[in-house]
Amino acid sequence: MTSLFIHHAHCITTQNDHASEIFGGSIYIEDGLIKDVMSAEEFILRGEPMLKSAERVIDARHHLVTPGLINCHHHMVQSLTRAVKGVQNAELFSWLKGLYPLWAGLTPEMIGVSHQVAMAELLLSGCTTSSDHLYIYPNGVRLEDSIQAAQTMGLRFTATRGSMSVGQSKGGLPPDNVVEKEADILTVSQQLIENWHDAQHGSMLQIALAPCSPFSVSPDLMRESAKLARAYGVRLHTHLAENDHDVAYTQEKFNCTPAQFAENLDWVGHDVWHAHGVKIDEQGMNLFAKTRTSISHCPCSNMRLASGILPLRKLLNLGVNVGLGVDGSASNDGAHLLGEARQAMLLARVAKSLEPFGCDTGPQEMTPRDALRLATRGGAKTLGRQDIGQIEVGYCADLALFRTDTLEQAGAAVHDPVGALMLCASQNADYTIVNGEVLVEGGELTRLELTPLIRRHNQLAMDLVEKARNV
Repeated sequence: MTSLFIHHAHCITTQNDHASEIFGGSIYIEDGLIKDVMSAEEFILRGEPMLKSAERVIDARHHLVTPGLINCHHHMVQSLTRAVKGVQNAELFSWLKGLYPLWAGLTPEMIGVSHQVAMAELLLSGCTTSSDHLYIYPNGVRLEDSIQAAQTMGLRFTATRGSMSVGQSKGGLPPDNVVEKEADILTVSQQLIENWHDAQHGSMLQIALAPCSPFSVSPDLMRESAKLARAYGVRLHTHLAENDHDVAYTQEKFNCTPAQFAENLDWVGHDVWHAHGVKIDEQGMNLFAKTRTSISHCPCSNMRLASGILPLRKLLNLGVNVGLGVDGSASNDGAHLLGEARQAMLLARVAKSLEPFGCDTGPQEMTPRDALRLATRGGAKTLGRQDIGQIEVGYCADLALFRTDTLEQAGAAVHDPVGALMLCASQNADYTIVNGEVLVEGGELTRLELTPLIRRHNQLAMDLVEKARNV
């Protein structure tokens, strides 16, 4: 039995059904689960024995404690091609065409190292659970390479088996040398589910199926993936309605809108989440609300590629569940999930003036607490988890502790520590705890040393570009 006591926190924002915020509260953790959450008064009544018996105590009097943040969409391998020349000013399709030749040179080591780098960034930002969408498998690359990285780092992980099967010769966007045969994709997908998916409470690893996009896979693969996923009770994920070119491709090839495309292929429902959805139309919004289909909002990536602005407040008002994704790493070039939540809040506040379908929105319509809820409760629902995303007894002990006495928080946390977390410059977590284990302490990773990891990552990033030049 392992135990941890977080004592006398400046504030605990639970994100529970009552949105409780506890000043001076404490949390008792045992074997990876939250066993007690108590106010200062409740600690006097029952907390002393827990404090004395705990194997470790964290004095949190200068900390805001939040549930661990949840990242619903990422391409971690792209950390090798961040800020690469030639696509810094490109929109989605041109950006992809510029990067496919580089990604064709990926190796298993590159997957492992890039994923460790991306996961390190996430952990340092207070993220405790992440999905990843790996959809390119050259040179012996396997999804297991990313799974091993998550096990090394200690991050709670949803590994999505992405795929591309329609190359340029068949009217798709990717070059033919990076696509796979659909029969092979389905066979590997089934094996991954059977070997790795864990549906239990507190699971550290889950598998989802994720054909990449309407412009890189066939409708048949979408349908068969949906059948396979539902036969095993796993979730479905893809890109949808990311920008105008994406919408135009779907209309030209399939004579429908992206939302209709998803509906026709049975890609709507409580077990489906779509990345981006920037250009989803009114009918699509209502469809997603009716079918309980989720969206992973990626504001920084959408801004970086000039894709547009998700009608976030309108979707939320309709009842669509929305989580957050950092996306990239080469379309965001960062993986700071707290910063992503802040960006989502700020972008939503200006949506009305920039989008013709924006609803009546303003500062009061996307509050700091709304944004934090996207990054916690919204993310948990997006990934189909009922054991993370809030600080409640019985939930996983996934927590982020942010200092309230930093330069960034000066003059702010004394008024409202929760509001300050979102309104002030995004800072790293002081502690990040996953499954009851302290993975970030004093703003530093506890499981590995960053310097040699970054050195190797940089060498592999240069090797990848050099390899593409010599093809």
